[in-house]
Amino acid sequence: MNEQLVKWDDLQVVLAIAQTGSLSGASRHLNISHATVFRRLNALEKRLDVALFERHRHGYTPTFAGEDLAATGERVQKEIHSAERRIIGQDLKLSGNLRVTTTDTLFAGLLCPVFTTFRQQYPNITLEVVISNQLQSLSRRDADIAIRPTLKPPETLVGRQIGEISLAVYGQQERWKTTILPQAPASLLTENWIGPDVHMGDAALEKWMMDKNATYRLDSMLGMQLAVRHGAGIAVLPCYLGDADKTLVRLSQPIEELTTQLWLLTHPDLRRVARVRAFLAAVTEGIQQQ
Repeated sequence: MNEQLVKWDDLQVVLAIAQTGSLSGASRHLNISHATVFRRLNALEKRLDVALFERHRHGYTPTFAGEDLAATGERVQKEIHSAERRIIGQDLKLSGNLRVTTTDTLFAGLLCPVFTTFRQQYPNITLEVVISNQLQSLSRRDADIAIRPTLKPPETLVGRQIGEISLAVYGQQERWKTTILPQAPASLLTENWIGPDVHMGDAALEKWMMDKNATYRLDSMLGMQLAVRHGAGIAVLPCYLGDADKTLVRLSQPIEELTTQLWLLTHPDLRRVARVRAFLAAVTEGIQQQ
């Protein structure tokens, strides 16, 4: 095959269509217009004189040629990301961009003041924070650093455990002010529980909640906290979040089986980057002080 017939942009388009199964999905993934994806695919197929996808009502299915080209695109993509990480890993300056991913709960309950202090200490570092309950890939450089609650951090990443997160049952202060506390969770089974939606992705909490009367579910811990604050029911919340909210009261002791670890993670290729090292140290110190 003439090497000039296929460019990196072409491989990206083929790979995105193969992974998402549609032009619209590829458009969103690549952050380009639907028309641009359509035009690039048609032009590539014309240059190669081969069909790369079978079009049908439900989307696009790669042909053998399409699968081959998508696999090539995936290999090239991995090599490019690896090269980017190695080059960035040689950066010894306390400046540049730093992309961090964490959850909305951790940001609101623990990290916001820590990040503010970091920004004051290192004004030449641009801090980009991705607040999401979905895991971001550090290998694909969706983020440089992840701050996550987990008992099993990925083996492909390096980092440190910076604390433990305890959870307990919380209720509205006004509603429970005359009750003797703490209560055993078993004695609260008949209460109206606010639980996690499946999209929140907390399998341990979902399992623990199976015998509870959870008729109100949310996909955010912050949403659950607000619902408790307004008297919608009781819920399991991280203690760092519930204890800091003066409108709430802790109804139970920390639930041992829900205790998890807080990890600060990065890719091995980035651990010697000056701004990454400075950030890891600042967050570790800030969390330990709290």
